[in-house]
Amino acid sequence: MTHIEVWLGDITTLGYDAIVNAANSSLLGGGGVDGAIHRAAGPRLLDCCRTLGGCPTGEARITPGFDLPARWIIHTVGPVWHDGAQGEPEQLAACYRNSLTLARANAVRSLAFPAISCGVYGYPPALACAIAVRVCREWAGAGAPEVIRLVAFDQQMAALLEEALARGGR
Repeated sequence: MTHIEVWLGDITTLGYDAIVNAANSSLLGGGGVDGAIHRAAGPRLLDCCRTLGGCPTGEARITPGFDLPARWIIHTVGPVWHDGAQGEPEQLAACYRNSLTLARANAVRSLAFPAISCGVYGYPPALACAIAVRVCREWAGAGAPEVIRLVAFDQQMAALLEEALARGGR
C-alpha cells in the first residue's frame, strides 16, 4: 500500500527515486520550483530538456535527475488558473495522473510532488491540494510508488495539504 505524507522543505534535497517538477510548457526552466530544480540539477538538465520539444498542459515527461539526489525528474505542466471553468481541475488532475503513470512505467518507489500550479499560475491552494490528494489516493496500491511525498514550500501550504489529506481529498 502507498504511504502518502506531507513534508515542508526543499524538494531538490530529496534523495527519492523521482521528484516532480512544476514546469512550464517549454521545459527550459523558469521561476519557483522549476527554476530551483534546474539550478540544482545543473546544465545537463537544460540540454536534455531541449531535446524533448516541450510539454502540453496536463502531460508529463521524464528526464534523469543529473546533479540532484533524485534519480529522475518528472516534468509536468500545470494549468494557469482563470476561473475554474476552463478545464483547470481536469488539467491539474491529469498532471498528477500522468506523473504517476511515468513513475509506474519507471519502477519509481518513492515520489515527491510540489504544489503544482499554486505559485505564479495562481491555482487556489486549497482546491489544488484536494485534487493532489484525491488523485494520489486513487493511485495508491498496485504499481504505485510506495511513498508519495507532497512537498509544501511554506507552513500555510503544509497545513492545507495536511487538511486535504485528513479529508481524503474531498
